[in-house]
Amino acid sequence: MTPTRTSASQTAVTSRLTVRGLTLAYEDRTVVHELDLAVPDGRVTVIVGPNACGKSTTLRALGRLLKPRGGAVLLDGTELSRIPTKKIAQSIGLLPQTPVAPEAISVCDLVARGRQPHQHWWQQWSDEDERAVTDAMERTDITAIADRSVDELSGGQRQRVWIAMALAQETDLLLLDEPTTYLDIAHQVEVLDLVRQLASPAADGSRGRTVVTVLHDLNQAARYADHLVAMKEGRIIAEGPPEDVVTADLVREVFGLSAVVVPDPVTGSPLVVPGAPWAPPTPTGKAPRT
Repeated sequence: MTPTRTSASQTAVTSRLTVRGLTLAYEDRTVVHELDLAVPDGRVTVIVGPNACGKSTTLRALGRLLKPRGGAVLLDGTELSRIPTKKIAQSIGLLPQTPVAPEAISVCDLVARGRQPHQHWWQQWSDEDERAVTDAMERTDITAIADRSVDELSGGQRQRVWIAMALAQETDLLLLDEPTTYLDIAHQVEVLDLVRQLASPAADGSRGRTVVTVLHDLNQAARYADHLVAMKEGRIIAEGPPEDVVTADLVREVFGLSAVVVPDPVTGSPLVVPGAPWAPPTPTGKAPRT
């Protein structure tokens, strides 16, 4: 088993959401093995790794959608399994990879469902609910389509609606599984910029939201993450600031890719450039040696 490498430059941080010895499985197939993780408060944590390495499975467990086979996920020191569902919904917002909307529901009605954990039987809707929904739709640029049916939307528009619903929930912790799926490059940047804004301190100095997201694009992860977690075969291989984690050796070990890592010319974050370029096959059917 490869030991987890933690960046030496990491300083002590507070963490409301922690994982201890977490083992996750589907029937007889173990997907995540004895994982330990402390999610830094008020920061963006991005989980990366190859397909089927356990990224999304781990995120599901953080949101109590998957019961651990071993170990535990803790919120403020208490196992999620011991916390009432409504209290968890008021603290942790989760956008799964492939959410399903009720048939014929409108955009504004779907976003409004994010307010359900905050409502009571004696007060079904409030001015605070209205403000949260309006703000979430404005932030995700869907106000103009508020009355349209979700069924009529493109994949990118639908994804922004789901993100708006998660934002309307106004939880301190936000879990996003592949939030840029179906989005073109411009909207990918908009969504990830929004994620960064959510984790930024407020004007009054209060801490921003804690965000954990799964991304496939390693360069986007390195640009937007405060804390990067690299997984392989159900285990954490390395974690820490992107500039410490993303190296040519790490890319080779985790993704099996020969690459050069250079500073991003815009942000200075690590930028992964694949090594040997693709070349067309020779007449013998083999790619030329590089």
